[in-house]
Amino acid sequence: MPSLPIAKGNAGASMLAHVVISKFVDQLPFYRQVQMFKRQKVTIAESTIGGWFSATCKLLEPLYDTLRGKVITTDYLQADETPIPVLTNDKPGSTHKGYHWVYYDPINKIVLFDYQKTRGREGPDEFLKNYTGYLQTDGYHAYNNLKNQANITQLACMAHARRKFEHALDSDPALAAEAMKMFGQLYDLEREAREKNLSYDGLRELRQHKAKPVLEKMKTWLDEHLLTVLPKSALGGAIAYTHNLWPRLVRYIDDGRFQIDNNLIENSIRPVALGRKNYLFAGSHEAAQNAAMIYSLLATCKINNVEPFSWLKQTLSVLPDCPANQLNTLLPGQK
Repeated sequence: MPSLPIAKGNAGASMLAHVVISKFVDQLPFYRQVQMFKRQKVTIAESTIGGWFSATCKLLEPLYDTLRGKVITTDYLQADETPIPVLTNDKPGSTHKGYHWVYYDPINKIVLFDYQKTRGREGPDEFLKNYTGYLQTDGYHAYNNLKNQANITQLACMAHARRKFEHALDSDPALAAEAMKMFGQLYDLEREAREKNLSYDGLRELRQHKAKPVLEKMKTWLDEHLLTVLPKSALGGAIAYTHNLWPRLVRYIDDGRFQIDNNLIENSIRPVALGRKNYLFAGSHEAAQNAAMIYSLLATCKINNVEPFSWLKQTLSVLPDCPANQLNTLLPGQK
């Protein structure tokens, strides 16, 4: 007989997968799941479900470590971070603001959440200490001057720059609209590339031929208005932000593998925002790390169009007996 997911436990893979997917995909806290079971004449204590979840996370930990090792071997990553409130003994009656640092490999379609207690540089410093390649982020300063900076080439997110000009439309509609038009031309080219299903080489050629002139025009426009617009205005802030990050913003045209922005990783973070509204906080730092593990695996399911319940049920069924050198084959969408 195959091993049970939880040794000597009375919950099978299907029930465990249902509990996890209900919370992290359908945003149903454990106490609401307990209420739903009661309506079906099934009485399960919330502490029992919590114990099942902890045991499931312990079982999935080697798979998470495999995912972590796979992410860091690529040479192109996107990164972002999002807060998560955490209950701690250090702050009774209030929550600690922890952070999920999220890393996305667009080429191999892998997402990894790394929980850290702060938004300081220590998180990416540790995660990227052996990384060599390109890193695409917003303008947050924690990604600057990493200890491993010599091996990292940075790209910026065009969507963040565009958003700042969008916010300036109310205060300075004429000039902000000029910038928005140029951003629109850049994104029209990206849409054209997707519709034509261009290869990486084809996309690079398109960008060099059509996006580069638009970027050159935009740079001239930024230089022209940098010193003529009030620096503390919304438009002034947008121009300064874009001007300061310009070398990183334009780097995407040099390689067809690069994305124009970080929108894909922001989509991966959305379940965390929904979770904050529904179950409000993580019960401990350990719980926050467990959540990072689950979010990593389920976000990787989503980005690969893998149905999460079926994947998790099958994975929990075979994981107890899976050799360590075969764990890679269990990752969502991976061979």
